[in-house]
Amino acid sequence: MRRLVEILEAYKRGTVDLEAVLAFLKRLPFEDLSFAKVDHHRSLRRGYPEVIYGEGKSAEQILKILQAMDRAGGPLLATRVSSEKAEEVLKHFPDLSYDAAARVIYRKDPRGCERPPARRSVQVLCAGSSDLPVAEEAAITAEVLGQKVERFYDVGVAGLHRLLSLREELDRAAAYVVVAGMEGALPSVVAGLVARPVIAVPTSVGYGASFGGIAALLGMLNSCAPGVAVVNIDNGFGAGYLASMIADMADAAPHERLRPHGPERGGCHGTRIQT
Repeated sequence: MRRLVEILEAYKRGTVDLEAVLAFLKRLPFEDLSFAKVDHHRSLRRGYPEVIYGEGKSAEQILKILQAMDRAGGPLLATRVSSEKAEEVLKHFPDLSYDAAARVIYRKDPRGCERPPARRSVQVLCAGSSDLPVAEEAAITAEVLGQKVERFYDVGVAGLHRLLSLREELDRAAAYVVVAGMEGALPSVVAGLVARPVIAVPTSVGYGASFGGIAALLGMLNSCAPGVAVVNIDNGFGAGYLASMIADMADAAPHERLRPHGPERGGCHGTRIQT
């Protein structure tokens, strides 16, 4: 989106000719890399450009997709990337960062892309330190999409006073990502305290009867607290993306809420959310 605006403004000034504009527009719907078709049009359709799911892709494939996305402009994010693959990619992209816990490659600040400060934050809470990788995937995703993110970690129900001490801070959020394994009780407790949407993320953390996160997933789906949506097990990316969309809607004036974001808004790709 940002690159499209730049080239159209350059054409208006007369510094870019019509052939260059047409060549760019020809690549806009998608760019065929043979093994992947990079959806450059997604930022126009959804407000956020595409994100790379790194699991199952080679370092070379991730690199080529990132290079294609970088030419189009905007923020960059690749999830579920091993440290070995990240090391190879960053040799060619020194301006990118890698978070080993969250397993994400990212660039938070698109070149020349400024976003007005958000009135409310996205808050990411997790029950225990073992949930940190999923929580950080959610937090970094929301940050790459241009959100102000606040983190509150290790505030699970085993020590409820830790969560209750945050009552004033919790009032600052537009949306909450609440990450928990074991029995998955934390999202219900948070939803009982706050007035805005809670996105619950079950993790695969827990002993045998947790069944790899299924117990937490079922507990969250059966929450008695209204206003809780649930994403898939360990799906921090999906939660961070959805929270960012909610925060953007909360931050926009009513007549702007259905309008695609301009180049100052940042962004990333869609995901299927299981509710």
